[in-house]
Amino acid sequence: MTETINVTEAIALIKNGEAVLIDVREPDEFKAEHIAYAMSMPLSALEGGFKALDIPISKTILFQCLKGSRGQMACERIESLGACNNKLVNIEGGIEAWKEQGLPVIGASSEAPAMSIFRQVQIIVGLLIALCVVIGFAGMTLAFVLAGIFGAALFFAGLTGWCGLARALAKMPWNK
Repeated sequence: MTETINVTEAIALIKNGEAVLIDVREPDEFKAEHIAYAMSMPLSALEGGFKALDIPISKTILFQCLKGSRGQMACERIESLGACNNKLVNIEGGIEAWKEQGLPVIGASSEAPAMSIFRQVQIIVGLLIALCVVIGFAGMTLAFVLAGIFGAALFFAGLTGWCGLARALAKMPWNK
């Protein structure tokens, strides 16, 4: 079972030098805003890059994401590898809870934040699948196949961490 702590407990561990904070959100999310103490190690690259961090065993490893679910998945993945003897902890509520406590983040602005590429992909693929289903029920059964292809592509992106649509969206002018 993954151990969780609240933001107050996490900041105490970090300030006392007892913990290392790892942000497991995607690079565009980290770039938009992140906790000053955090290192970026996306969940999609965690298995391959985690050992390279070489964190002393005396340090607790705190995982943080947007709201806590990816942080929990990070703890579970590292535990399943069995290659880490550090104490693994998820910060309950992620960076959202951090900000709710009035703690500072780097990159946050008073303007409305830009929509993450992750959310843009979800909106586009979700809309395409919904449209294909509607068109399929209207009589063009080939649209169901296309909806299945979009779903399979989304599944592949989730498994591998590689998404062609996300790469294309990253090059768009509104994401610069």
